[in-house]
Amino acid sequence: MPSQAFDADALISMFENASTSGSARLQKAVTEATLAALRGRELTLANIRSSLDSVAKAVTAGAAKNPLGGESVEAMLDKAVAGMDAALVKAVQANQAALRQFADRGVDLREKHLKKALDDLDKFDDLLIGAVKKAGAAAGPLAAPWHQAMEKLQAGGSMSGLSAAKTVEEFAEQMGAAMKSSRSASVRAATVLAESYAAMASGVLVGLSEALTGSAASAPAPAAKKAAPRKR
Repeated sequence: MPSQAFDADALISMFENASTSGSARLQKAVTEATLAALRGRELTLANIRSSLDSVAKAVTAGAAKNPLGGESVEAMLDKAVAGMDAALVKAVQANQAALRQFADRGVDLREKHLKKALDDLDKFDDLLIGAVKKAGAAAGPLAAPWHQAMEKLQAGGSMSGLSAAKTVEEFAEQMGAAMKSSRSASVRAATVLAESYAAMASGVLVGLSEALTGSAASAPAPAAKKAAPRKR
């Protein structure tokens, strides 16, 4: 499936012209841009990292031109981080749905492709922190506000990291379960399908992102509990 890029110019313009009263729209725009960058791509760590980097680059370009500056720009970058985090939560949900499909088909979660998927999920928190850190390193005058956003993220953790950790925990107990011999034929077929795991997860993400962008977004989302601080 061909990759589908997000509209970087539109995101840049939104951050360039943002006011203090429109910060909620920034978060939603970043979430949608990140999902658009991921759509049509296999959900590998490399593709997710590349998508986050591209979105963060556009955010920096727009925020750097915003005349408000100072604390207003810091608030904008906080919304950008929250937006990327929300998109990664959708990616976690896509992985979770794909894992469940394979587990229901009798695939042993110790199978190398699926074990790698679980190992990758455990790195989602680091993915977002790495993207924010990289954005700050290349942001010039905006290096300080990006650094502050990274410190907040490290102190409070990410919702995607928390969601990913719960998913890994959910499936960990199944990894040592023995498969029934009566299901051996379907297991062999499903194990072949496991090789295309990342593509299946990508397909699930398309559905999740279309549901997000197509819904009538009027009421604000309820505040989520912060993840426990991550020790580093």
